[in-house]
Amino acid sequence: QVQLVESGGGLVQAGGSLSLSCAESGSISIIHTMAWYRQAPGGQRELVASITRGGSTNYAGSVKGRFTISRDNAKRTVYLQMNSLKPEDTDVYYCYADLKSRIGQPLQAAWGQGTQVTVSS
Repeated sequence: QVQLVESGGGLVQAGGSLSLSCAESGSISIIHTMAWYRQAPGGQRELVASITRGGSTNYAGSVKGRFTISRDNAKRTVYLQMNSLKPEDTDVYYCYADLKSRIGQPLQAAWGQGTQVTVSS
């Protein structure tokens, strides 16, 4: 079964950096889009950054210029480099991936368990 395993969350001071990674396992299907979302307690999950298999990226306006998303298709892993962190970035961050068949049929959307990012003032 598909699993997304995240790592790299933690506590940093404002202005610091963290690097998140998320590796997919349990599937031989093609991963189309991989992304990072974040969610505050009681809030809705919102997109932070996404990247297609071909490398096209999209960022939330609040993180543009500070965060960088990348991926390694061979390792089936997505990364999020977070620089110049602000207290407002404090949230649980979730990895996302959607899988497709060799003929492009959507198969499954998978989510990681979430990793806590806390930025202190």
